[in-house]
Amino acid sequence: MSLCLVQSRALLGLHAPAVTVEVHLANGLPSFTLVGLADVEVKEARERVRSAIQNSGLEFPNNKRITVNLAPADLPKDSGRFDLPIALGILAASGQIDAAKLAGFEFAGELSLSGELRPVRGALAMSLALHTAHLSATTASAHPEHAVGPAVQALGPKKPPLKLVLPPQNAEEAALVPGAWVYRARHLLDAVSYFVPESAAPASAESPREVSDGWSRVQVEPTVNQAVYADLADVKGQVSAKRALEIAAAGGHSVLMCGPPGSGKSMLAQRFAGLLPPMTTDEALQSAAIASLGGRFRMAQWAQRPTCSPHHTASAVALVGGGSPPRPGEISLAHNGVLFLDELPEVNRAALEALREPLENGTITISRAAQRAEFPARFQLIAAMNPCPCGYLGSTQKHCRCTPDQVARYQGKLSGPLLDRIDLHIEVPAVPPTELIDAVPGEGTAAIRARSTQARERSLARQGKPNHALQGKEIDQHVQLDPAAAKFLNLAATRLGWSGRATHRTLKVARTIADLAGAQSTQVTHVAEAMQYRKFTN
Repeated sequence: MSLCLVQSRALLGLHAPAVTVEVHLANGLPSFTLVGLADVEVKEARERVRSAIQNSGLEFPNNKRITVNLAPADLPKDSGRFDLPIALGILAASGQIDAAKLAGFEFAGELSLSGELRPVRGALAMSLALHTAHLSATTASAHPEHAVGPAVQALGPKKPPLKLVLPPQNAEEAALVPGAWVYRARHLLDAVSYFVPESAAPASAESPREVSDGWSRVQVEPTVNQAVYADLADVKGQVSAKRALEIAAAGGHSVLMCGPPGSGKSMLAQRFAGLLPPMTTDEALQSAAIASLGGRFRMAQWAQRPTCSPHHTASAVALVGGGSPPRPGEISLAHNGVLFLDELPEVNRAALEALREPLENGTITISRAAQRAEFPARFQLIAAMNPCPCGYLGSTQKHCRCTPDQVARYQGKLSGPLLDRIDLHIEVPAVPPTELIDAVPGEGTAAIRARSTQARERSLARQGKPNHALQGKEIDQHVQLDPAAAKFLNLAATRLGWSGRATHRTLKVARTIADLAGAQSTQVTHVAEAMQYRKFTN
C-alpha cells in the first residue's frame, strides 16, 4: 500500500481541530516533500523522522518519492507534534505496519533523532477536543432525528471511543479528561510494536515486538494536592481590607487596593487565593488545558486555583496573549484563579486598557491576519497601587512631597472606564508600629474561607453563577432589592454621578454582602456597605 492516512490534531487557541496526515510513496526521483501550510518546525520533521526511523532499526524508504500532506491545507500547523504521525504514515505506506490498525487512533509527539518521544504543548486541549468529538458523534448516532445531512445517517451504531497516543507527561495530563482513552508511548518502537501486521514473522533479536516495553494505556485518578497558602492572620490590622477580600471571594469580584508603601497590600493579595472555594472538575480541566497550552501544567497543581503575578513592565501581548500562532497570556493563564497586578499605574497603558473586555466578558479574542483565536479569561483581578508617586499622600506617618499636578498625572494613568469595571475600591492605610507589635492575631484564612464559600454556594443555588457574573435582567431578578434600598441607591448614584455600570456593580456587591449575612433580600445596610467600596469612581 503506497498511501496511508494517519489522524492527528493541530492547535488553534484552546481548540484542537482534526488534521489528517496523508503519506504517499511513489516511484521516481527520491525526495521527501511536506505540504499543508506547515510552519518551519513542522517542515524540519523530515530530518527528525528520517533519523528516528533509521536509528530504531526500521527501514526508511530512501529510494521512494515521499509526499506528506497535512490536511486541511488552510489550517496553520506548528511545533513538532506531527513527527509521530508522519513516521507512522511512512511505515504504514511502506508496509512495515498494518495501516488498517491505525483507524480509531490519533497521534501526536515530537521525535528525537534516536526515536524517543518528547512531550508537546496542548495535550489536554487535544484530549478534550477528541472526547467532545466522540460524544457528539455518539449522540448523533443515538438520536438521528436531531441530526441533519446524510453524513450523520452513515454513523450507524454507537462508535467505540477514539484513542489518543502521546509521549510521557502528555499522556498523564490528557488522561485527566473523564472517559478518555489515552496510550503512552515512550519510543517510536512502542507505537510500531502495536501496529505490526498479525502475519509478521516471529520476533527476532532486533524486532520492535521484543524491544518495545513502553506502550501502555494511561488511567489517572486525579488527586488534589492541598495547596499551602500563607494565613491571612499574618496581616496585622487592616480589618476593612480583610472584609473586602471576603466579599470578593464570596462573589468573584475584582479588587483595587490603594495605600502607602508597607501598609500590607501585597501581603493581602498573596493570601487571597486561600479564600477561594475548591475548583470543580470542569474548572480544573479548563485551567489545566490553558496551562498546557502555555507549557506550565504540572500534575501537582491539579485542581489548584492559578495565581499569576506578572511584573508591572509586562507588555500588552504578555498580559492578554498573542503571537503567531496565538498563545494565551497571563489573564488566560489566570482563568478561574487570581491575577495580581502590583504597582498598577506603572503597568503599560496599552496593557491596562486591554483588560477592559476580559473584565466585562470573561474572554479575550486575539485576531491576526491569518487566524483568530479565543481564550477564556474569567479571572479575579487583585490590583494594588500607591496614592501618589512618592506613596505617602494622606499618610499620617510621613509627609507627601508630591505636587498636585504630579498626583493628578499619576492617578490619571488609570482610565475611568477601567476603574468603572473594578468592583471594590478600598483604602489600605498604614498600620501604626504599636499595632504591629502589640496587636492580637486576627481571624485566619480558614474561618473567612468557610463564610465566603457558604455565601457563594447560596448564590450558585439561587442563580447558577457567582454574583459578579450576573448580567442584564438577571440583576433585577436575583438581587431582590428592597424598595427602601432601591430608593437609597438611586439617590446616591444620582448625586455621585455614577455610570450605569458602576451602579450595577454596586448592586452585585450588595447582593454578595446580603449572601454573607444570610439575607433573602438586599437591604439598605447591604447597599450602604457596597457603596463604600466605590471610592475611586467618579
